[in-house]
Amino acid sequence: MAARRAGVLVLLGLAALGSCPCAPGPLPCALRAAAAAKMKVVEEPNSFGLNNPFLPQTSRLQPRREPSPVSGPAHLFRLSGKCFSLVESTYKYEFCPFHNVTQHEQTFRWNAYSGILGIWHEWELSNYTFKAMWMRDGDSCRTRSRQSKVELACGSSHRLAHVSEPSTCVYALTFETPLVCHPHSLLVYPALPPALQQRWDQVEQDLADELITAQGHEKLLRALFEDAGYLKTPEESESVQEGGAKAPVFQTLENCSEAHKELSKEIRRLRSVLTQHGIPYTKPAETSSPEHMGPKTPTDGTAEQL
Repeated sequence: MAARRAGVLVLLGLAALGSCPCAPGPLPCALRAAAAAKMKVVEEPNSFGLNNPFLPQTSRLQPRREPSPVSGPAHLFRLSGKCFSLVESTYKYEFCPFHNVTQHEQTFRWNAYSGILGIWHEWELSNYTFKAMWMRDGDSCRTRSRQSKVELACGSSHRLAHVSEPSTCVYALTFETPLVCHPHSLLVYPALPPALQQRWDQVEQDLADELITAQGHEKLLRALFEDAGYLKTPEESESVQEGGAKAPVFQTLENCSEAHKELSKEIRRLRSVLTQHGIPYTKPAETSSPEHMGPKTPTDGTAEQL
């Protein structure tokens, strides 16, 4: 009895489907109506390309290296760990002192651009003053890496005031802060530890006593700033130089010989200065003999032996 009732219910259901006003066809009316309905397309969520959780980990920002250690005036160290942003056109620029500079495209495109414009590298010094912060080793740009120069300017608050791209993949930023409004706030000498200040004093005294040349004075101060961590050595900066290869010091033997003559002349002058002031010095090994300047010409005795 129960089976007979179930069969009747099935027949009634099929009759109801067949009675709906649909065009004839092999599919039931309800199925054809569902197939004819408009399909809804669900787009992938977008977070402006910034830390998009739907992107694979390899697509997120990945710096090439760690930032350089924090250095420079101690009163600027409080900026470390903070970030300041500026939106221009469809891009958001973010400057994190002593860390990096990044750029994020503010659009609804699923592949909106986000990139690193430079990682904290070193200071730019001018007239013994901290002039700007260099951010290097950013994302690849053709045959080199993106880099940014951040100049510090006096302002009533901490803010990223301006961003431009004066040349391809080289960015110029202006960061305003009240921390640099004092006229002595960016001087290099007060920022040095006492030991390096004494070393600088000695270099200046040697220059005044004519024990070193102006070129030697510049080189000694360069080494001092490198030891302080304000500048990077040429070896440390080699990886971020355009082209990546060092040019030879001397292109020809003639150039090398001319440089050797100039160096010998400078050595004689320095010896005379030391002698004039009664300062003893150790005479270096002689390097002006012919064997250092080119192939040795056989003497008559040597020729006879040959």
